[in-house]
This record gives sequence, C-alpha cells and structure tokens, in this order.
Amino acid sequence: MLYWLYGLSDVFSPLRIFKYITFRAVLAAGIAFIISLVIGPWLIEKLRKINFGEQKTDDRVSGLEQARRAKVGTPTMGGLMILFSAVTATVLSAEPGNFFILCALTTFCFLGAVGFIDDYLKIKRKEGKGGLSSRTKMLAQVIWTLVLMFALCTNGQTHVRVYQLMVPFIKYPVISAMGFFGTLVFLFLVLVGSSNAVNLTDGLDGLAIGCTNSAAAAYLAMAYVAGHFAFAEYLQVPFVKGAGELAVFCGALLGSGLGFLWFNCHPAKVFMGDTGSLAIGGGIAAVAILIKQELVLIIVGGVFVMEAASVLIQTVWFKITKKMYGKGRRVFRCSPLHHHFEFIERDRATAEGRSVGAAENMITIRFWILSIIFALIGVATLKIR
Repeated sequence: MLYWLYGLSDVFSPLRIFKYITFRAVLAAGIAFIISLVIGPWLIEKLRKINFGEQKTDDRVSGLEQARRAKVGTPTMGGLMILFSAVTATVLSAEPGNFFILCALTTFCFLGAVGFIDDYLKIKRKEGKGGLSSRTKMLAQVIWTLVLMFALCTNGQTHVRVYQLMVPFIKYPVISAMGFFGTLVFLFLVLVGSSNAVNLTDGLDGLAIGCTNSAAAAYLAMAYVAGHFAFAEYLQVPFVKGAGELAVFCGALLGSGLGFLWFNCHPAKVFMGDTGSLAIGGGIAAVAILIKQELVLIIVGGVFVMEAASVLIQTVWFKITKKMYGKGRRVFRCSPLHHHFEFIERDRATAEGRSVGAAENMITIRFWILSIIFALIGVATLKIR
C-alpha cells in the first residue's frame, strides 16, 4: 500500500523513494520488527492465560531432564507473531497485486495454518495422540504443491521456467523440461523438505529462528538479483521479471524473525511451534522456487540440512542394525543433531566441574555462525558460474 505513495512523487518528489525495492525491503523489515515487539508481550500473555503452552518434555532428551522440565508451560504457537507481522509488513510495503508476492504469501499463510491446526490439536488433546497425523500433513502439502504449480504453469512469466532444473554453479538449465510429474515431485520435495527441516531444527531457544534469519537475508539478496535485469544478466542467473518484489517479502520475514528472536532467545518466553516453523520453511521454499534457486536452498539452509540428515541417518541405521543384530544401534547420542551436542557438552561440563547452564546458548550461537557462513556461500554461488 505504501508503494502507492510513489504516485504522489510529482507533488512531493522525496516520495520517489517508495519506487525502490531496496528501500521497501528495509522498510518491510523495520515494520515487521516493530509490530513483533508491540504485539509480542500481548500475544505471550494471551497464550499463557489460555494455557497454550508446551505440554510435555521431549522423550528423546530424557538425560537432560532439568533443562527440559523448565520449558514445560512456556507458551507455544508464537508463530502467530511471525505470521501477522510478516504478512502485514509485506502487504504494506510490496507492490500491490504482484504475482510473486501473492504466491509467497499464500504459501506462507497456508503452511502456517496447517501448523496452527497441528499445534492447536496437540494442546487440546494433551494426553491424546497429539496433533495432525503425518499423512494429513503430507496430503495438505501435496494439495498446496498442486495449487502452486497450477499458478506457475498459467502465469506468462513462469509457465516455461517452472519445468526447468537449475543447478548451482551452472549457467543454463541442466534439464529444460522435467515434465508435469517430475516438476510436481520436485516442487513437493522442496516445500516439504524446507518446512520439515525448519521444524526439526526448532529444538533449542532461538536456534531455528536465528538460522532462518540468515536464510531470509540470503534469499533477499538473490530475489533482488533475479528481478533486476542488469544484475541477472551480469551474474548469468535466470531473470524473472517482477520477482524482485520477493526481496520485500524476505525483508518482512527477516524483520519478523528478529522480532520473534527478541522473545525467543534463552530463556525463551515463547516458542514458535509448528505454526511458525512450517510457515517459515514454506515461505523460504516458495521464494526459492519462484526465482529458480531451489537447489541453492541446500547450501543456504545448510544447518537445516544437517539437522534433517541426522534424523534420517539415525532412523535408517537404527532399523538396519536392529534387523541385523536384533538390537538397534545409534550413530548420534540423540537426533536432531543439536541434541547430540547437548549431551556431549553436558558430559564435558560435568567432567570439568563446571555448570552446564550455558550449553544451550553455546550450541545455538555456534549453529547461528554456521548458518551465516552457509548463507554467504549460497549467495556466492550467484557469481561462481
């Protein structure tokens, strides 16, 4: 909506600044951050009053009882803060009616809604079977993949490019036409992989949101390049007319993430829950799909890949060894990977006679450092072609 102020630049020339995506991306980040800080205390108090908090400790980390027990009762579904602030900031700052913004926002909101239902059922059932089944979540994600693919196939800017497969470090599409089912499966894997990887990483105070902030910043830069003809031609990446507006969405996502981190840093006052993790993962995946930088997500989201891979390796190896030896064996002390390091640091601190209280912060900050490095490498792939 603020974009329309550019139309008044003939009357007041400084309003020309609203034409520039860079300014509006920074503006969106600022708006989202301020909204998060304003509504955060109110939302946390509301969630606490209606008892929408963490219901139980994680059985996988039973060796860390004291730290886990302190988290029970902490309000969850804080992802609502991220959703509201990011959507509001994007609507206020982005070009109205932009196709790419609509695709990113609807994906962001749809997966956020799926996560909200999952969180709500977990809290209401308490001692029951939990939230949505994996099959139901998968069905919802398949449906949305079909909706997104239909939108991309019927849009003049994306109807050809959606079938192409771009690979980092290579200038031209490796596959020029993956076909309908090949493209559908590929988009589904990107959406599901990204949203679920963020969900798995959400296990320590500030961990997931800190890492997603790095990814959002990286895709902000890549979206701007993809929508700028001169930069895209120079760097030899796919030019997608109008996709530069996605930098505004990424800016809003970054601002809302920083605002949420204000309340989620250790000791956390609120958790994002599936409401936030599925929405953020889906939103970043949508941006990657729209600018044809899907596989770069593996690099940019390196921390998420490590976390998801640790769960997969642990599960597969346990099943294989159980079949071979009658008793399952583990590669890691616990998965996802951040829990493995928690156990290692607890043992190290105990042996050295020091407090284990700082272990969670130490692991989180080191993962943030890795996420920043991965994000920088991901952006660097734009030049190395």
